[in-house]
Amino acid sequence: MSARNHEQWSSPPKLAEGEWVDSRIYSDQAIFEEENEKIFKHAWIPVCHESELKDAYAFRTMTIANEPVIVVRGKDMQVRAFLNVCPHRGNMIERRPSGNFKDGTPSGTPKRMTCMFHAWQFDMKGKCVYISRQEEGYQDRLCTADVGLRELKCEVYFGGFVWVCLDDNIEMTVEDWAAGALDCLAPSLNEEPLEVFHYHKAIIPCNYKLWHDTNCEFYHDFLHYHNRITGFNDAYFARKNSGFKNGHINVGSFEVQYDNYEGFHSREELSFPHLPPNHWYMIDMFPGVNFNLRGSALRCDLMTPLGPDKVMIEFRGLGLASDTPEERQTRIDHHNSIWGPFGRNLHEDLIAVTAQGSCMHPNAEKRNILQGRHENETIHDENGMRHYYHEWGRWLNRSPSNPDEEFDESLIAQSSGEQAAVQASA
Repeated sequence: MSARNHEQWSSPPKLAEGEWVDSRIYSDQAIFEEENEKIFKHAWIPVCHESELKDAYAFRTMTIANEPVIVVRGKDMQVRAFLNVCPHRGNMIERRPSGNFKDGTPSGTPKRMTCMFHAWQFDMKGKCVYISRQEEGYQDRLCTADVGLRELKCEVYFGGFVWVCLDDNIEMTVEDWAAGALDCLAPSLNEEPLEVFHYHKAIIPCNYKLWHDTNCEFYHDFLHYHNRITGFNDAYFARKNSGFKNGHINVGSFEVQYDNYEGFHSREELSFPHLPPNHWYMIDMFPGVNFNLRGSALRCDLMTPLGPDKVMIEFRGLGLASDTPEERQTRIDHHNSIWGPFGRNLHEDLIAVTAQGSCMHPNAEKRNILQGRHENETIHDENGMRHYYHEWGRWLNRSPSNPDEEFDESLIAQSSGEQAAVQASA
């Protein structure tokens, strides 16, 4: 009998434990809240790019693990991060997604972050510089030196990305956190300044891990006709999917044959430093960011979980700051033809994860989500997913296959690609 009844459908598959996950990890509210507390509040998150903060007093706002965050560039041109929260009454100080404090706001003076609620003001280093009616209200019991913004760990690293961590006690720098996963692209991205030329965001009705899963395995390229035409060759299938400490992976490069697709042509006129023309690298960083460099354009996906069944994804396209207007337009055309809101690949991925999300609501019966393909750690191997969920299990101390049970470290040995990463960290 090929069809399955409820008992058969819900039974563990004929695979080694660690080669599937329980669908509840994509829909359970308690697990989602635990992820925010145990993972996102303690990981380095690349919240934006420094080119979005070109001038002194520029800012960007965002959210990490439900905490409102603001990143600012000071008069000294240093980039710093703070909780976007006034220490007076806990009001959000800045509601705009981006801007510049140089000219001030209707509520405050120039070059100051001003809380509109009671007009408390802060400089770009987070120091409180003005309390309205301070002496009348507080006499000598409290002054500006006694309060200030909550500063966060912040580093500019890897081609100018701004990384923030909510945990003051994190012992790792971003370089330590990356554990070598970024090395394959570091020479290309660090050679000269980069610049964001494209930004859009989407709120998708699915769990953030489903978007990660889609980015970290290429078995789903059967979804993309464009990839089949331009890439399905021996070099494409031979690329390695390599695991690194802290749950990261990267995928090796090959030359994309754009000429094979009607209406497309080679992109060899533009690339990145040290990167051969038409090549393609991809890096997935735990817990939720993807760097995808395809020939002439770099794409960065940042995932902000909004609920167990909802994620905001910010898509950035980047090129070289030194681009001529003609080069920049070419990069934009190349990026958007594949990864823009109406590109050939991106919308297909989003349709797929939306369909997954619709099948994993909290009241659905439990499903076993398979990740047991082994193809010598090449791109159709699902070792990248296994590697990710082993790390996820460590952080939450939950078994991905049965989240009601504690994580079993011995399962690592059953995942190809894990042993090398574990040995490297020893």
